[in-house]
Amino acid sequence: MSDTLDLSAEPKERGGKGAARAARRSGRVPAVIYGAKKDPVMITLDPLDVRREINKAGFFATLFDINVTGGKKERVLARDLQLHPVTDSPLHIDFLRVSAATEVTVQVPCNFINDEESPGLKRGGVLNVVRYEIELSCRADAIPQEIVIDLAGLDIGEGVHISMVSLPDGVTPTITDRDFTIATIAAPTVVQEEDAAEGEEAAAEGEEGAAPEDGAEGEAEAAESSSEESDS
Repeated sequence: MSDTLDLSAEPKERGGKGAARAARRSGRVPAVIYGAKKDPVMITLDPLDVRREINKAGFFATLFDINVTGGKKERVLARDLQLHPVTDSPLHIDFLRVSAATEVTVQVPCNFINDEESPGLKRGGVLNVVRYEIELSCRADAIPQEIVIDLAGLDIGEGVHISMVSLPDGVTPTITDRDFTIATIAAPTVVQEEDAAEGEEAAAEGEEGAAPEDGAEGEAEAAESSSEESDS
C-alpha cells in the first residue's frame, strides 16, 4: 500500500479564472477538493511542494492528507493536473476526496527487478517495456505503491504478462478481456543488423563466385568448338 503524504494548503476565497490567476501571481498553485457528496473546497498550494510530488513516480496513485489552514484535514487522491504548455509549471490540481472504502481506478508504476538474472538480457537482449504503468481497480486504502515485475529466467523472445504478476488481495487490473503484455525481451538490434549484413555479404560472394564459373565454361566451350573445327 502507498504511504499517505501530508500537504499544507491555504484556503482560496473565490473561484473562477480570475482568482486562479491571482493565486498564481502570488506564487501559489490553485487547486480544488471535491467529491464524497460534499461541497468543493478551493485551496492553494506551495509550488515547491507540488513540484516535489509530481516529479515522483505514481503521483496519481498516492494518497495525500491535505491540511487546510483554518479548516479540517482532507484525505484525497489527485485526479487531474494542468501544466503550463511551455514551462511545465503546475497550473491547477483537482483532488478527489476518498475514504478507506472508496473504490478507485489508479495508474500504478511498474518496478522491474532481477534484470541480472535474465538469460536474455545477459546475452545482449533488450528490455522492451510495453507498459510502464498498469491501471488497477481497488479500495483507496489498498493502492499498491508499485507493481513488481520479475525478469528472472526470461530469455530472448519471452515476455511478462499480467497473469504472471502477483497482485495484492482486492486489487485487479481494469483490463480483463485479455492477458496483456507488460514487457518482453527483444533480440539485440546490433546482432540483427550483423546477421543481415552477413547474409547480404554471403549473397554477394555467391554472385561473384558464379561469374568466373560461367566464364570458364564459356572458354571451355569455345576451345572445344575450335578443336572440332581444326579436326574437321
